[in-house]
Amino acid sequence: MKTMMMKCLVVILALGVLSNTADAQARKRTAKKRTTAKKTTAAKTNANINPAATDTAIVQAPAPVNDSLPITAVKPSLRPETALDVHNGLVTERVPLPYQVLRQEDAAYDERIWREIDTREKINLPFRYSANEDNGNQRFISILFKAIQDGPDNGGVTAFSAVDDRFTTPLTKAEVAKAVSGGSVSVPIYDSLGNVVGNKETMQEVNLDSFYKFQIKEEVIFDKQSSRLFWRILGIAPIKRVITSSGVDLGDTPLFWVYYPDMRPIFAKYYVYNGKNYGARMTWEDLFESRMFHGRIIKSTLNNPFDQFLNAQTGLKQSSILQLLQGDKIQNEIFDYEQNLWSY
Repeated sequence: MKTMMMKCLVVILALGVLSNTADAQARKRTAKKRTTAKKTTAAKTNANINPAATDTAIVQAPAPVNDSLPITAVKPSLRPETALDVHNGLVTERVPLPYQVLRQEDAAYDERIWREIDTREKINLPFRYSANEDNGNQRFISILFKAIQDGPDNGGVTAFSAVDDRFTTPLTKAEVAKAVSGGSVSVPIYDSLGNVVGNKETMQEVNLDSFYKFQIKEEVIFDKQSSRLFWRILGIAPIKRVITSSGVDLGDTPLFWVYYPDMRPIFAKYYVYNGKNYGARMTWEDLFESRMFHGRIIKSTLNNPFDQFLNAQTGLKQSSILQLLQGDKIQNEIFDYEQNLWSY
């Protein structure tokens, strides 16, 4: 009997020990799960909510750059402005004729010429025509600005720095706008009593009629295959008299260059003002290819070993009349070269 009772006690003690062990293990597992859940929640909270980082990103955002060129906003007409049926001959659908290929082996004569076009001359007055039409303002400088503003991705062109005339350094629209306006100026701010309370930076106003001179770079080639003298314009640059902030007068300076072959499709979509023949309007591409403009020669590669403009050459820099006569002499030498190739 005693033996049986002892066995029962041993079994009960064994069951109690097993029960306590199982309880302890269950409590440990629950505690681990709760700890892990708390850590995960805290981690998620720290990752998603960071006001300091968000505020810093907003404060450090760069300010937008003003890269707008001075283009006159023109509203298109909501009704036809002409009684003519122009649906089959819209100027906006015209494309320039491709150039004839000129091989280097056939070039018996090849020189470069730089000209200055002064739009105050009577023959060059179409450059200053300032009427508004559906395709915008018709000033020549406005056509250039609009082409640069559109950019090459939207049917426009790229402007190049005037640091040279070989189209080596492309300019952004902001850089062109700064070159055109001369940069920003500091304007004082006044209170109601007339006292200066601060200053603000603002862009200078641009008068489009102040761009009345243009420089063109062209190449004159005599092609012996076709026995013809070709004039090919390479680039166009607006010129403006530049005075620095310190008062130094830099004189007439090119602001930027545009590549003329890139501008030909755009020029073909703009009419030129012609006040004497209303029935035969031409495009700007026709005007340049027909050479219906006048520009005095200011530089050439002919007899110019030091690559100087006429106003920098010895004996010419002090006299504008001599520079004009030297330009006419260069023009006559090119004409005589072509005429002397023919025999009668």
